[in-house]
Amino acid sequence: MTTLLEILRPDDWHLHLRDGAMLSAVLPWTARVFGRAIVMPNLKPPVRTTMEALAYRDRIRACLPVDHPFEPLMTSYLTDNADPADLGSGYQRGVLAAAKLYPAGATTNAEHGVTDIRRLDGALDTMQTLGMPLLVHGEVTDPEVDVFDREAVFIERVLEPLRRRFPALRVVFEHITTADAVDYVKSSEAGLAATITPHHLMINRNALFAGGLRPHHYCLPVAKRERHRLALRAAATSGDRRFFLGTDSAPHPLHLKETDCGCAGIFNAPTTLGCVAEVFEEEGALEKLEGFCSRHGPAFYRLPENTDRITLTREVDEVVPREVETGDGERVRVFPDRASRWRVTAGLR
Repeated sequence: MTTLLEILRPDDWHLHLRDGAMLSAVLPWTARVFGRAIVMPNLKPPVRTTMEALAYRDRIRACLPVDHPFEPLMTSYLTDNADPADLGSGYQRGVLAAAKLYPAGATTNAEHGVTDIRRLDGALDTMQTLGMPLLVHGEVTDPEVDVFDREAVFIERVLEPLRRRFPALRVVFEHITTADAVDYVKSSEAGLAATITPHHLMINRNALFAGGLRPHHYCLPVAKRERHRLALRAAATSGDRRFFLGTDSAPHPLHLKETDCGCAGIFNAPTTLGCVAEVFEEEGALEKLEGFCSRHGPAFYRLPENTDRITLTREVDEVVPREVETGDGERVRVFPDRASRWRVTAGLR
């Protein structure tokens, strides 16, 4: 039995850091393990321009110790009025790593999102020309579509027509949750990849209702049936370079989760690597963990791999915080509420 595992330092290709006190509280949990992270732009107000991305990057870096090597990769929040020139300039200057498509109302702070994908034709044409990745929250928001079907319908109504109109556009299908999405990504020969979260590898929709309503298992897209979870696990552990780790770690204060209309989001930054290693071990695929966590993402984003390494150890005494305090009197619940069989024992920063 493998008890020690060394891999290239991983990256997180989908991360929510928030701002202010929350940013200061949650950033260290990511920066101690990951080399880089794609930072989501859905703040209040959202990060819509290159200048706003620069300012947000400065705030992130100000929360790190001097000369800390963690690199935040910034994104722009696309709106109906997205400026193609600003997107192109931000990408060419190395400020923006990608742009994010939120269908209006799809998730936290998505009220400024896109109402009609055709409004983005100018921006998408520029992105296609430059090779700038488009990151998509893959759900329709039509109230007549069942919440568990929104990802599959998005593929049919939005993503496939979009990719036919912009065949050279590089797209990341974010935090996929269904066998439909797995199959769609696998059917594509080039230009399409997908991130998969630790929690969607670990829970199905039953976890939302185990013994009562479980708000800390509520995220968007929501967890689906068991057959979908198994499809995600098969994709993540397959070695297919089109699938890579994006935690979608998304902290919310307890009072906004434990309420009559709770926020969607799971905060998993303190536990990600141990949980993912546990999944790969259960699937008999530990030798493919490094690809999923450390190699496939940089290959798609056309970035160099990290050169330093981390070590994970199996069956050690792990202290996992149940909650993280933000410094302004708020607390954030950590997922999952148990220790994994693996934890990072060397290479923490």
